[in-house]
Amino acid sequence: MEQQVHWTAEGLRFAGMVHVPDDVKAGERRAAFLLLHGFGSSKASETMKTVARLFAALGYVALRFDMRGCGESDGERGRVICMEQVRDTGHALEFLAQHGNVDAKRIGVFGHSFGAAVAVYAAGTNPRIAARISSGGWGDGEKKFRKQHESPEAWQRFSAMLEEGRRRAQRGESMKVPRFDIVPIRPELRGNLAPGSILEFPFEVVESMYAFTANEVVGAIAPRPLLLLHPANDSVTPTEQSIELFLHAGQPTDLHLFADVDHFLFSDANPMVLGVVRDWLARCFPA
Repeated sequence: MEQQVHWTAEGLRFAGMVHVPDDVKAGERRAAFLLLHGFGSSKASETMKTVARLFAALGYVALRFDMRGCGESDGERGRVICMEQVRDTGHALEFLAQHGNVDAKRIGVFGHSFGAAVAVYAAGTNPRIAARISSGGWGDGEKKFRKQHESPEAWQRFSAMLEEGRRRAQRGESMKVPRFDIVPIRPELRGNLAPGSILEFPFEVVESMYAFTANEVVGAIAPRPLLLLHPANDSVTPTEQSIELFLHAGQPTDLHLFADVDHFLFSDANPMVLGVVRDWLARCFPA
């Protein structure tokens, strides 16, 4: 069963979709997951839909929702500030905890890419989050950007954009930055983006990502379980970002790298990826 839902937090109206397993009985409470979409994406992405249906099929309640400024949620379009999204995650958790089929003490968070970084930070700073799955995430914004803009020419262009944005900010002005100038994605992969994905962002978004360091809090997730998933050769979010998260994490933490897939791990319902998630859930966080 899928149900469209809304809630209000910080004066903003958020939009989501709750997936409830078909076999849930009235009054029965199950473990649940919040699903956090990628950079400027929405709950309508194929990754969010695939993961929500996977969780529901395995017996979990799942809530995929639009962060502020994305999809159908309120907020300045494209203003996807990392710490604001951490707060959005906390508000979504409060909403999901009130669902009649959810065990409020057993709510986990799944995030993809930008959403994975936000989910790690949220779990590291909110003890109410009971489990965590990261798909293609990152833990150090500056290092991520340096790898994404690795050549001297690319880093010079990115650095020039940073300098110009900061100059304008000092004058009280904002600057819009094209999506692929922030996070490059090869043209052949862009079809994986959700319909209506944001293609231009205020410069404040770049600054928030540059300063975001989930590595500093990932260790606080333990002893709650953490699963890190990443393509072995990711052309969007550098693979070493998940390896660094693993090195900073406590236990129990599992890290899986997958060959022959690039960034969008769940976009084609990859059976190897789905198998790892199913086995990990059964072992570490059963419904």
